[in-house]
Amino acid sequence: MKSFQIKTVMCSALFVVRIMFVAPLAATPHKTFAEPDSAYIFAYSPAKSNGRNGLHIAWSLEGKDWHTIGADHSFVRSDYSRWGQEKRMIDPYLFRANNGLWHCVWTLNERDGAFAHAASQNLIYWTRQSYPLVMEGGNCLMTAIVYDRSSDEHMVSWKNDRNGTNQSFYASTKDFRIYAPAKPFTGNNDAGLRQEVVVAGNTERGTVNKISWTEIDALIKAQQLADYRSIIWGESAATDRERFAGLKPVNATFTPDWANSKTITDMLIGAFFEDINYAADGGIYAELVQNRDFEYAPSDKEGRDPNWNSRKAWSIIGYDATFEIDSVQPVHPNNKHYAVLQISRVGAGLANEGWDGIALQAGEKYDFTVFARTLSGKNGKLMIRLTNADGKKLGEAFTKNISSEWKKYETILVAKETVSNARIEIIPQMVGSVALDMISLFPQKTFQGRKNGLRPDLAQAIADMKPRFVRFPGGCVAHGDGIENMYRWENTIGPLESRKPQRNVWGYHQTAGLGYYEYFLFCEDIGAEPVPIVPAGVPCQNSAHHGHPLGGQQGGIPMHEMDDYVQSILHLIEWANGDAKTVWGKKRAEAGHPAPFNLKYLGVGNEDLITDIFEERFTMIFHAVKAKYPEIEIIGTAGPFIKETTDYVEGWELANVLGIPLMDEHYYQSPGWYIHNQDYYDSYDRSKAKVYLGEYAAHLPGRPNNIETALAEALHLTALERNGDVVHMASYAPLLAKEKFTQWNPDLIYFNNTEVKPTVGYYVQQLFGQNAGDEYITGDVTLSGNREDVRKRVAVSFVRDSKNNDLIVKMVNLLPVAVHATVALQGVRFAGDEAVKTVLTGAPDDRNAKPETSTFTVSENISSDLPPYSFTVLRMKIR
Repeated sequence: MKSFQIKTVMCSALFVVRIMFVAPLAATPHKTFAEPDSAYIFAYSPAKSNGRNGLHIAWSLEGKDWHTIGADHSFVRSDYSRWGQEKRMIDPYLFRANNGLWHCVWTLNERDGAFAHAASQNLIYWTRQSYPLVMEGGNCLMTAIVYDRSSDEHMVSWKNDRNGTNQSFYASTKDFRIYAPAKPFTGNNDAGLRQEVVVAGNTERGTVNKISWTEIDALIKAQQLADYRSIIWGESAATDRERFAGLKPVNATFTPDWANSKTITDMLIGAFFEDINYAADGGIYAELVQNRDFEYAPSDKEGRDPNWNSRKAWSIIGYDATFEIDSVQPVHPNNKHYAVLQISRVGAGLANEGWDGIALQAGEKYDFTVFARTLSGKNGKLMIRLTNADGKKLGEAFTKNISSEWKKYETILVAKETVSNARIEIIPQMVGSVALDMISLFPQKTFQGRKNGLRPDLAQAIADMKPRFVRFPGGCVAHGDGIENMYRWENTIGPLESRKPQRNVWGYHQTAGLGYYEYFLFCEDIGAEPVPIVPAGVPCQNSAHHGHPLGGQQGGIPMHEMDDYVQSILHLIEWANGDAKTVWGKKRAEAGHPAPFNLKYLGVGNEDLITDIFEERFTMIFHAVKAKYPEIEIIGTAGPFIKETTDYVEGWELANVLGIPLMDEHYYQSPGWYIHNQDYYDSYDRSKAKVYLGEYAAHLPGRPNNIETALAEALHLTALERNGDVVHMASYAPLLAKEKFTQWNPDLIYFNNTEVKPTVGYYVQQLFGQNAGDEYITGDVTLSGNREDVRKRVAVSFVRDSKNNDLIVKMVNLLPVAVHATVALQGVRFAGDEAVKTVLTGAPDDRNAKPETSTFTVSENISSDLPPYSFTVLRMKIR
């Protein structure tokens, strides 16, 4: 039976649930004598939700007493614009065409001249949505559908009340994809289907249709299945005491079947880096000066913070000085703002607070750079000073004399003390006016000693996961909040002053100091494959309106601009892989890397809604890349939801048509979902595209990262290893989060200016990354008691690392009691007597557990007690 799925989506600052459905059994169920032949359905969006709770359906035998099909059950929701105040379904109108296909149109909001359309065979599974712009400058209220027999066309009508008018219009269509120009409408615009009825004590406005009882019964069963799955997927350790009351320790035997093995991916565990939670600027990017380019703008935070502007993090020190922002003659057109400091008395200057202070290590050296020019007065030096919160001097240096033309000046400071809250001061040693830009303080000690590099402790924490790949520059960050906010890779390479900063989709500022060149270098430094993600010509599915005729993701790069955009993507591949004599390969070489980066993978799109607009642009990009660079493996997208949802189904259908080699799937689910979906990939067709599970995590109320969520992820990873012939790569998300600056939880690694705080989930990822194999051996699992709920919480994975000839056994116990396990290895020839055992365990709500490693003596029957709520890894050398 095909059924609905529940998916919690990441790409929003809000955590939401989207429910979609697919067809029930094709066979008509046997009818009982008491069932009617037909009844009425009423389709509506509850008035109390102001259109934000999707399409609801009630039924009635005579059209009088109405029964809801699930009090809060939505059969389809609007995907238009941003979550929160948008994604509204206002006055949905449900109409059945002569061919039996259901069409639903609805008003999106009170301002746009577009309406929404979706279709369904059964009111359970819905096709992709579209948002035709039919009345630019107007709006589309009270949409309805009328069939015109004479022309064999459908007419979608609406009312427009913008600009002081109150008129009705219609647009005719044969396929609900192409619409004729709007015309005034004088007929009946709802064919009598729209009514007001009382449902559950509330007066609602919607449409009434008469359908067979068999169809209504299928709707009821779909809703009941949704409720049932909500219950079992909501299972958590909080109720384990009742669920497993009286359960005794479980005896288990795990036996590998050496005759039943298969080659699996050696790329499974990777890292997904997104500039969210201040992961880049103020995070892993080692720059210590905040707003070094004076390019912060109120639009970064959509005008919500009056203090967020070009002056952010900067202040005047001393007396008789002023500080202004100018843009008349910038260092570079891509960085148009700079500071103008007017000094009337030597001793005044500018100070920068960094990100929650500047962390310094005693004895360490720091590179200071600035672009400067004298505007008036005599030429003189700049004193650069580091001070603590009390004004105590922690370091001092001077630049050379400043000239009247923009030049870059450099000096080195040595920190006298270790502090976490220093600030930097720039003090001109002359009276007059001086222009300053790109003010930077960079530790010399970066990861691998790279200039303009990464904070070493954070970078090392990622490296210690042994990721086989790194996906970047993000999820929603990649395709941006609106067309103008799309991440353009070419804006992030070259000299820092020429890079183009922009608003971060998560509500702050991106300097582009951490750009594509730095991402590729990091991958090279840790031995990981680079996996850049480029927009598929459409912005994020959670994009806001931003004044466009079509808000958010419903627009795309205009088709007349797509050729240029496709060339940009081809240039990226040439930049990464081309000879140093090519146009773009030369740019890479000039940056300091003459050898190619050997790019193999390219992601196109990120959990996009699979609309006509997306498909047209993705297909264009796909064909262009495959024609010029057939060796590049393109990664497509299956949308932001799990199996059987619209974007998943249509994304995979597009993959089958185009022959996409890898498909990116995303889902954030409860521990209960992972427990009950360990067979998720077992039925995947091995002859089609491989899977890249690009974003996943276990979520509990309150969003902790604890033993329970970590073990749910470990449980899932054992299933991914079992399906390592079809699941090629996987990466937890998000990766990094700065304390006090998070937009999303949970994350894998938390940090502040001086500390790195790996989570319990991090250690699961690390243990899988450090104990990866390339051969999977099927394992037989025997448990005492024969309880299904026990079986689903115990998992084992046998893999072999052929490079080192190591056998690795991973065992998960998500039970409140111990599992007395015997690992039966009869016939195995060991290379040595000792092996390594690592155990991660704790109470379900433990957020601070760390793995502990010991050695043990190998034998044909290894006894290994699995503590309650634990993950155990055995690693032994074999012959």
